[in-house]
Amino acid sequence: MTPHDEIKTEDEEPDFKPLTAQEAQEWRRRHPSLSIWRIVLAQVGIGLLATLIAWLVTTSAGKTLSVAYGALSVVLPAVVFSRGVARKRASVGNAMVGLFGWELVKILLTVAMLAAAPRVVPELSWLALLIGMVVTMKAYWVALLVRPGTRKTD
Repeated sequence: MTPHDEIKTEDEEPDFKPLTAQEAQEWRRRHPSLSIWRIVLAQVGIGLLATLIAWLVTTSAGKTLSVAYGALSVVLPAVVFSRGVARKRASVGNAMVGLFGWELVKILLTVAMLAAAPRVVPELSWLALLIGMVVTMKAYWVALLVRPGTRKTD
């Protein structure tokens, strides 16, 4: 026995057990996939709702447009990202490169929209724009909480 054989780390022990076809089918039944387009649609709805609330609360066109533009700064990059990621990839490696590439495009588009905000939105309110962005981004959590078909494990 060599000294290396006596010292085993947790990383060296195989703890991965592949699922059988029946176990995989059961796992898919309990964890249905969530369409990325449903999340984008939830973001659109929440962005519109935030804009409506801003109009009712402030009656200020500048603040209302700022909230709407903040929501659009989340939704438009999400649409571009979703469209790019939804394409089928030939391999897992290509899928990962595509995911990171489209995430970079999404970030750059968001930054560009924020940089253009003072020229696009008259009477821009940065606080209202930020509120519109944050509320719209939280649509991910709403979509995950209300997704159909989620079942608790027994």
